[in-house]
Amino acid sequence: MGTEKYSSYDVLNAFFDDGSFQETDAYLKSADGAAEAVTGFGTVDGVPVFAFAQNVDNCGGAMSKAQAKKITKLYNAALKTGAPVVGFYDSVGGRLEQKYELLSAYGDILRKSAKLSGVVPQISVVLGNCLGTSALIAAAADYIIMDKDAKLGVDTTGQKATADDNLNAGIASFICEGFEACVDKAKSLLSYFPANNLEPAPAFETVPAYAEPDKLPKYFADENSLLCVGGGYGEPVCTAFGRVNGYPVGIVVTKGGEISSDSAKKIMKHVRFCDAFSLPIITIVDAEKFADLADASKLISVYADATTAKIAVVSGTAVGSVYIALAGATSGADMVYALPEAVVSPVAAKAAALILDETIADAPVAQQDTLAEAYVKANLSAVKAAEDGYVDDVVEVAQLREKIVAAVDMLTSKRVSTLPKKHTTKI
Repeated sequence: MGTEKYSSYDVLNAFFDDGSFQETDAYLKSADGAAEAVTGFGTVDGVPVFAFAQNVDNCGGAMSKAQAKKITKLYNAALKTGAPVVGFYDSVGGRLEQKYELLSAYGDILRKSAKLSGVVPQISVVLGNCLGTSALIAAAADYIIMDKDAKLGVDTTGQKATADDNLNAGIASFICEGFEACVDKAKSLLSYFPANNLEPAPAFETVPAYAEPDKLPKYFADENSLLCVGGGYGEPVCTAFGRVNGYPVGIVVTKGGEISSDSAKKIMKHVRFCDAFSLPIITIVDAEKFADLADASKLISVYADATTAKIAVVSGTAVGSVYIALAGATSGADMVYALPEAVVSPVAAKAAALILDETIADAPVAQQDTLAEAYVKANLSAVKAAEDGYVDDVVEVAQLREKIVAAVDMLTSKRVSTLPKKHTTKI
């Protein structure tokens, strides 16, 4: 760990708005001293939030039945009031002398966290050690922020538990340096979310688009609003939050070639969270195939199940199952746009040309690529897809923001009735 010294009160006071933090269960005892975590509530940018911070200065922040009681009471309050929960983790483990009571304490927290999932946003901030069963609790949150020197893992020896290990495995979403940077990241992340699944997301004042966009999301997102999630895991796919005309949205960007298994999992997690809290999903589609059939099937199910507003933009090539999963009728996309140079094809573009136009296959090999390219432009173009009803509009990049702003504004009132069921069987 680093040499920076701070208390759980330092963390919570830095997290909450000045003077808003109210401690709960301050007198609750654990063995001969105070419970090993500080719990309470306050506001973050004016929005009510519950939070707890393990107190490493008290028995190393070790989990105990008393600490679990404080945390589960906090979760109960969050469930009743519909406010987000943020947990700050730094602990030596658990008080093993409590034996089965300790196991029950862990189970109580995990059960409460599962009940909160999809009801209020949950964020874990790992500032120090979070190993063993405690790691399961932290990992149950929607997003994990880790200090660069922190450790998170079920192996109590700390193997493969570094911040980089967790980022590369798709477990951690962000790595920051120092507790203040971690706190700021948690506050920034919360600003994109509604307090719970029944409230609208917080709208900000309208700001212009990026003055000098260098990537496609910057052509339609508000300036300085993009927050990428997940680092290098699942590249080249990027998932992010952003704002469009002040309204928070989730963004998925595929960047050509193949959607790997990790990429598909990354997209699924992002879409499921956005859908749970009714954040519109804007999907930039440019890919030719999936690497794994099972993940392709699961991703199709995730998009099909999502009832939030869904906007797709075919920016490059959308081939077969990729189009079906991310932009087609199966995905339930409310609006599908395509850039003028986009290609929509049932199979790889050149293969489609060779299959559908027999004269190309009979031509000299040296001419086949040129002939196939001409066929694709004439028969598999964005305009042709729009003529056949598979794209709603062909849009120049310069007009993309205007189109998406209008679509988001119109779709925020979207309501969908679904069949009664417990859940999909795809995991």
